[in-house]
Amino acid sequence: MPELPEMENYRKLLSQHLINVPITGVTVNREKTINMETPEFTQALLGARIVFVERRAKHILFHLHDGRRLLLHLMLGGLLFYGTEAERPERSTQVELAFGDHILYFMGLRLGYLHLLSVKEGEAAMGKLGPELLDRRMTPERFAGLLKGRRGALKSLMVNQQVMAGIGNCYADEIAFEAGLLPTTLVQNLTPDAVARLYDSVRKVLTEATEIGGYMEMPFMTGDTVTGSYNDKCKVYDREGEPCLRCGGTIVKIELSGRKVFYCPDCQHDE
Repeated sequence: MPELPEMENYRKLLSQHLINVPITGVTVNREKTINMETPEFTQALLGARIVFVERRAKHILFHLHDGRRLLLHLMLGGLLFYGTEAERPERSTQVELAFGDHILYFMGLRLGYLHLLSVKEGEAAMGKLGPELLDRRMTPERFAGLLKGRRGALKSLMVNQQVMAGIGNCYADEIAFEAGLLPTTLVQNLTPDAVARLYDSVRKVLTEATEIGGYMEMPFMTGDTVTGSYNDKCKVYDREGEPCLRCGGTIVKIELSGRKVFYCPDCQHDE
């Protein structure tokens, strides 16, 4: 599932190409992806202009010129591609938005969605999300406050979008590894030093992954050499049975509350 770094990378790229360019065509191949009948959705978007692209947690919000919002959540396996008809990806698309001779292809949205919302509806949809971890207002003290009084496994807390917005399975494991903490560590048992290491690790891992385009499996457009550059940088995620890059131990995989968890039992500890 695309997480904060992947969606922030998309936000930057979308902002470079779509701002103030009129939408000239709308194709809906899967009506369940949108939140209204196709003719209504199409009529509302034709001629509309995107004036601002915002990321909130794992969502993209396209701010339209008339004040409405297009809310995108890619969920599992969702992808974006921007190109001409000749560059059309060889996979099914759920929605396509044309901007002149270029098209924004929305793919893999079997579980994801693209909803047209009013300002009020958009604010309500984002209202329950926790704070942004890379926000300049996120200090070590504020971060420690997010954990105060919480209970349960560290990974379960980090992927809880109402507590920390934008982290999913991959980066929760990478952050825990960077901090030297087991993903199964009980939050209520973390020492102040462990919390400080966790804060530093959150900032380091998410910043690094964002700067090099996250782990998406295909480029955003022809010639894009940034998107997906983090694919080969993961130190524990999806590396079961491989040697730990820090201590040489063996990466293991377990399940925690139905989620895959990857870690090194030799150099990650409870505190």
